Amino acid sequence: MNAVALAGTGLITALGSGPHAFWGGLLRGERAFGELTAFEGDFRSRTVAAVPPSAFPAAPDRTTPGRRTHTMALAAAAQALRAAGLPGLPAGALVVLVSQAPGTADGTAREFTGPDPAALLAALGSSPGQAAVVHLSHACASAAFAASFARDWLLSGLGDTALVVGASALNPYEYASMDVVRTLSPGGARPFDTTRDGITVGEGGGAFVLETAARANRRGHRPKAWLSGAACLVDSTQAVASEPAAIRAAMRGALEDAGVGRVDYVHAHATGTAQGDAAEVEAVGELARELGPHPVPVSSHKGAVGHLLHASAFPALVAAVGFLREARLPGTPGLRAPLEVPDGVVTVRESTAAVRAEHVLVNSFGFSGNNASLVLSAAGR
Repeated sequence: MNAVALAGTGLITALGSGPHAFWGGLLRGERAFGELTAFEGDFRSRTVAAVPPSAFPAAPDRTTPGRRTHTMALAAAAQALRAAGLPGLPAGALVVLVSQAPGTADGTAREFTGPDPAALLAALGSSPGQAAVVHLSHACASAAFAASFARDWLLSGLGDTALVVGASALNPYEYASMDVVRTLSPGGARPFDTTRDGITVGEGGGAFVLETAARANRRGHRPKAWLSGAACLVDSTQAVASEPAAIRAAMRGALEDAGVGRVDYVHAHATGTAQGDAAEVEAVGELARELGPHPVPVSSHKGAVGHLLHASAFPALVAAVGFLREARLPGTPGLRAPLEVPDGVVTVRESTAAVRAEHVLVNSFGFSGNNASLVLSAAGR
């Protein structure tokens, strides 16, 4: 069995604290966008998806980007462990930190680094000597690459529990980098819409606990879902643009890895850019034709909470779990005039009941050809 248990998730987004706050807002079609107030600058857009103060746990020094990152990551990790029924991080666990750059060894919170590993482990009741800690950075596909890495680690027999955690706080460095390549939407991201004109940068923190099927069975813990397949590809022929062939290869590879011949829903990366959204639906259309006569529904969460950059796969996984557990397709907030899509693809505007909810593909892509697709399978409701 190549599947590992997705034992618990944690999430902080502009829709609030916890996976339920995000999932509920997504089903209602809410768009948590507002004016950028965290820093000044002459940018193409000042529309962002900031985490509200009410979503932060009481903690000192959470105002700077680095401290916000650490606070959100820690809160999400604690949520994920609780959801997994774990009192703390088990000894011998793997911890995968995702961010643009590793956390600083001296504990100083930088604007675009991840949480400080030692401080995070200490807060979770562990220490560097009791856990294996690695850092992964694959642009906006980082959290999905981390899920695949952790799954491989578990299946190799190196351990039975893994925690993937990361966060992204609004900061001038990353925001300016998005502005330079002209990807920011002046009015707010509208994935799959004919009027889409770019991304909305969001912030938030996420975490999930993976464990072997044997450990889940020993604990009597019913997983949220099974992570049954994954494919991670790096195709560097384009610095920024998405390529349908690479996207299709990632999706096909994940399905083959899972041994699955049908997909009931694709939670798309779809950030709201003209080229990226079109490339993804083209690839999904080609895959749908290969899989058979059943139409493939597609939607994206980024019109609700924005693009969390390297942490963007965390809300995507929560959406996938919600779909599998409730057999409900989340809509695409902000989608008003859907772009023309290939036969076999259906863009979901508003939440609706799913015909079937057994397997879902989660796509996550990043600059420099970082492409990842994950297959989540239902664990029973």
